[in-house]
Amino acid sequence: MIKLGIIYFSATGATETLAQQIEQGALAVDDVEVMRFRIDKKKLVDGRFVEQDVLTQLGTCDAIIFGSPTYMGGVASQFKAFADATSELWCEQLWANKLAAGFTCGSAPNGDQSGALHYMFTLACQQGMLWVSIDAAHGYTKQNVNRLGSQLGVVAHVNGEGVHETDKSTANYLGQRVAVLAKKFNESESR
Repeated sequence: MIKLGIIYFSATGATETLAQQIEQGALAVDDVEVMRFRIDKKKLVDGRFVEQDVLTQLGTCDAIIFGSPTYMGGVASQFKAFADATSELWCEQLWANKLAAGFTCGSAPNGDQSGALHYMFTLACQQGMLWVSIDAAHGYTKQNVNRLGSQLGVVAHVNGEGVHETDKSTANYLGQRVAVLAKKFNESESR
């Protein structure tokens, strides 16, 4: 059984919609368990993420997918508080060799969402994790995913009508991709 964790902050519900799609995509793969954690700003203490039980549960996962809306070209401060809390795991590289991926959304087609994804990528690298990208070129796939052309992770453009259907499909696709690769990685490690 593969365990996949999703940790994200969502202020308006758009990032949560993407997290739900990622979860659905991962659960479409046999023998996958998903744990989804929404960062609750009310549980931050003096700006610090203190939910040790969440960090412990994520530590049991084979893959972790990070999510945050893009604010001012980066991740939300609530997600950053979570990321800072993982520094306690960094010294011993407790998340090393886990798969990682990321997703974000913004109110503009290019609201510098790549900055948020680059931050998540850097966080994964700091932890010794292996990053899973989107293997679907913009406009060249039968799956109708990746409409905004981000190979680094899921980028969604959110307007007054909510998350675009193609962006939801891209999130679902990423969930499936990470789950499939986690299974392959796990099988090759057990040989």
